[in-house]
Amino acid sequence: MRVAVVFKDRCQPKRCHLECIAFCPPQRTGTEVIWIDPETTKAAISEETCISCGICVRKCPFDAIRIIGLPEALKEDLVHQYGKNAFRLFRLPVPKQGEVIGLLGPNGIGKTTCVSLLSGEVAPNLGHYRRKKAYWDEVLDYFAGTELHDYLERIASKKLTTAIKPQYVDKLSKIYTGRVRDLLTKIDKRNRLGDLTASLDLESFLDRDIAQLSGGELQRMAIAATMLRDADIYFFDEPSSYLDIYQRLQVAKVIQSLSKEKYVVVVEHDLAVLDFLADTVFLMYGEEGAYGIIAQPRPVRTAINVYLGGYLKEENIRFRDREIRFDTRPPRSDWKGETLVTFDGLTKRFEGFELTVHPGRLRKGEVVGVVGPNATGKTTFVKMLAGQETPTSGAVEGRWQVSYKPQYLEAVYEGTVGELLRNAVGKKADTGYFETEILQPLKVKGMLERDVSTLSGGELQRVAIALCLGRDADIYLIDEPSAYLDSNQRMEAARTIRRVMEKEARTGLIVDHDVYFIDMVSDSIMVFSGDPGRTGVGEGPFPMRDGMNRFLKMVGITFRRDADTNRPRINKLDSRLDREQKSAGEYYYAIEDAVHAS
Repeated sequence: MRVAVVFKDRCQPKRCHLECIAFCPPQRTGTEVIWIDPETTKAAISEETCISCGICVRKCPFDAIRIIGLPEALKEDLVHQYGKNAFRLFRLPVPKQGEVIGLLGPNGIGKTTCVSLLSGEVAPNLGHYRRKKAYWDEVLDYFAGTELHDYLERIASKKLTTAIKPQYVDKLSKIYTGRVRDLLTKIDKRNRLGDLTASLDLESFLDRDIAQLSGGELQRMAIAATMLRDADIYFFDEPSSYLDIYQRLQVAKVIQSLSKEKYVVVVEHDLAVLDFLADTVFLMYGEEGAYGIIAQPRPVRTAINVYLGGYLKEENIRFRDREIRFDTRPPRSDWKGETLVTFDGLTKRFEGFELTVHPGRLRKGEVVGVVGPNATGKTTFVKMLAGQETPTSGAVEGRWQVSYKPQYLEAVYEGTVGELLRNAVGKKADTGYFETEILQPLKVKGMLERDVSTLSGGELQRVAIALCLGRDADIYLIDEPSAYLDSNQRMEAARTIRRVMEKEARTGLIVDHDVYFIDMVSDSIMVFSGDPGRTGVGEGPFPMRDGMNRFLKMVGITFRRDADTNRPRINKLDSRLDREQKSAGEYYYAIEDAVHAS
């Protein structure tokens, strides 16, 4: 089964020499395979006459074409296709009442499409993309005798009502206006606003205008708005974005409480949160923007371990080149790295907020993870090291050159990704080292000819990380690198950052809320605490386990190591292991892991 995909947003016939047509072997012998569609003004490919030589894929300067061979059997599993040479989805997950169903897979693989189909927003077209509307009778016949039939029948007849928490909450302020309280009161069909105000910590911004909310506040408002609707099935698309770990766990517990009597489906990239939240997980694999396949359901622990391993045993499918494993590194108490930066007692005062940072130092070759609640001064501290903020009192001492990736990214550069990198990095941008160690692992190489203004949030994030790592510097300050990235991209970004720091003996300061990311990248930890939005206190760096113990004790949760992958796993609250670790003061590792690491 041959699948040809043309990424319409990348295809730019007016800016190339139509290499896809000029170099196609059948085309040169008179067989029409590729042409410019007059309606879309983009390339179109005949899957029937294409011989899968792959020349057009290699010759396209904008990386806009994919020719993919799939098992013939998948033809019977095609659930939805968006258009000619467009994205295809094979199979669907099955929601179950009383369980939290998780969807786990890369960006652009069809998770949001699954939500649209399962919610009834879009009816499956079974590959008949030319039809202007789908026929539910045909869809129900297709799923007859399967678990999904009864569910879809109730969706088609509108006997099931749905509520969806959208993926991009940062756009909500452009859609809704007015006070948060007014919006939530208007849609409170279950009389739960009081309960959710407490459990989601909404009180501090209920009376503010929606346009004034931060990303984390917009996220909690969106989750509350979804849960206040009187529905039978609830969909939460990336509910942890913009939230710190404490807020993520709060949200996870509230979502879990829904599943006792409702259908709940969650799309989530934070593997620690997904592990804590979901009961059953459907893995998704395929190729970004080209096709997605739903694998069989698995218990959450098994699903995440299979995802990290990259091999589906039952399907005999390998979807990752190498497995991802976590190291249980002991604390580096014998560190002999030279001190690069010292800071004495720092304070920074703004109107209504004061940050205090206790004395500390950063050493050459050390990667410091920075953890703590939102609005406690982590980004402010990073900006003081970058020279963008001046301490109110105290001083940062040393001589160093900084490369800084900010928390919030904007695609303001007018030009291609390749031009941006060459302008910022110089000759290094064209070296084999930069391509092999940074561009390829971050999958930036295929974007080099694309305009920066056309990049998605995840693509822009990967370019920003590459840009930061490509500059010559002593300290790399990287603020929230996991934002907008899927689980796999987060792992690759963490490995890339760590590898560059080790090979070049540079110092890294990484602010992030994903515990897996911090675990993979860090040697030591800085911990921020305080009253969010009013006061912040920064301490450290501490050795890895000491710092994480401080932080997790503050959050009130414990982690253990998975026996198969060494990944951190959140213990169920008040479980035997949770109680034992808390009483022993070992919040980060299970007790036997802590002994082993020491």
